[in-house]
Amino acid sequence: MVILTDEQRMLKDNVDRFLAANVTPLINEAEKTCIFPFEILTDISQFGYLGGRIPEADGGFDLPYVTWAMLMESAGYCWGSLRTIVNITNGSIQKLSAQGSPLLKEKYLQPLLKNRIRTCTGLSEPNVGSNVAAIETRADFRDGCYVINGRKLWITNGVNADICLVVARTYSPTCDGALSTFVVEKGFEGFSAKRVEKMVLRPTATSELEFVDVKVPAENLVGQEGKALSGTLAGLNTARVNIAMGAVGQAQAALDLSIDHAKTRHQFGKPIGSFQLVQKHIVDMTVRVKAARALGYTAAQRLDAGEEAREDCSIAKLYASQAAFEVADMALQVHGGLGYAVGYPIERIFRDTRGGTIPEGTSEIQTLIAGREILGLSAIS
Repeated sequence: MVILTDEQRMLKDNVDRFLAANVTPLINEAEKTCIFPFEILTDISQFGYLGGRIPEADGGFDLPYVTWAMLMESAGYCWGSLRTIVNITNGSIQKLSAQGSPLLKEKYLQPLLKNRIRTCTGLSEPNVGSNVAAIETRADFRDGCYVINGRKLWITNGVNADICLVVARTYSPTCDGALSTFVVEKGFEGFSAKRVEKMVLRPTATSELEFVDVKVPAENLVGQEGKALSGTLAGLNTARVNIAMGAVGQAQAALDLSIDHAKTRHQFGKPIGSFQLVQKHIVDMTVRVKAARALGYTAAQRLDAGEEAREDCSIAKLYASQAAFEVADMALQVHGGLGYAVGYPIERIFRDTRGGTIPEGTSEIQTLIAGREILGLSAIS
């Protein structure tokens, strides 16, 4: 079991207080308008929410995975959309830090760390979800630049992004169809984005992106040509811990609201928490939260030890995302009619936790990954 240090606990207490005082009051308006208040990223960057996982030499905090997991739990507890935007932003930050040229770091990484530009990752497509290797968007090297054609779908923050890190199948004199990553700017001719309305994480602006003969300068290639697949898959592994811990935070929020409601809501002359079936819900919720937290921190600890931890990361994401929705479902039951009232946190948490079982590999994919790691036999052809 992972035990947080005194320093980590102090950081978490400070973060939780800050988010409750400065972010929570913004949630209802953002949920109504579906507009994320990006200015809060500047405010929370002091805690490591921008660049937490990158080296100090690049302007980051070089935080261990366990501390980062703790920050993800706090963000999820406050607001699922906050954790999502933080993760999307840091996905680009980490990619540029690890693989970007000095030019790309100066042009894009530093503004991201200062919250001066917004970003998204162009990975999923209409015909491509979990099978990243099947990406159809292509980049052809012509006349000294890459020309990108294709479509991306389910792209978080797409319509808001100033830059997009696009993964595309690359064709050049030195690359025959392998995947590469490119920085595409919002203003590049032929690049467009439109919002896709959805039931979960509404302020995060899920989008469809279209690329029609988009000319991208050769220097906007991130890392080596044709080497994006392994890096993308490795990034998905750690992103699963992020989702798992965000889900733990959401589940804990639903549990805390339910405990408070069970103590203060009276029926038949006494608190509903004194009824056996309500107590069963509270206990079942508590078991799921504690189990999910333990799995998430265990995976983070193994990553800190330098292990790939594919099994642990997939199991953590699988269990925590499903458990969070189960907890939210029970929380709604405990709250009765109040639970599905729009504007009350349970309704939002219920919707958002349902969405957590899908990104970074669905629950079914996580099951197959874990099965492959446990048995040494792949069920994925």
